Amino acid sequence: MSSVLFVCVGNQGRSVMAERLFRRAVSGRHQARSAGSNPGTAVHAQVLGALAEIGLDAGDHVPRKLDDEAVGWADVVVATCDDACPVIPGKRYVSWQLPDPKHQPLERVRELRDEIARLVDELVVQLDQSTVAA
Repeated sequence: MSSVLFVCVGNQGRSVMAERLFRRAVSGRHQARSAGSNPGTAVHAQVLGALAEIGLDAGDHVPRKLDDEAVGWADVVVATCDDACPVIPGKRYVSWQLPDPKHQPLERVRELRDEIARLVDELVVQLDQSTVAA
């Protein structure tokens, strides 16, 4: 079982979508959390809407500060943002370089959600293969 930490700046959009999509994709085979280097106060409304359309509820998500405890917990750190994402040395580090959904129309957030789902599926395959090989 791998522990995956999805990070972005605000922990209000990309990392939240990635965490929720990952949890659904793995059905308990791996663990996920998310955090932000400068967390906001709530998930972006259009992110909640895009997730709700596919049956995922993130209304209970509270943006969390990226801290030593979260980093220590993780086997894999996935940076979901662009150049503003923190780099965390000493961990398996994956960078997805995704645009910020903040202030984007729902149509664009849907496209981003679908791209994150594709990336999550690729990551799950890698993690499942490494678990079987171990």
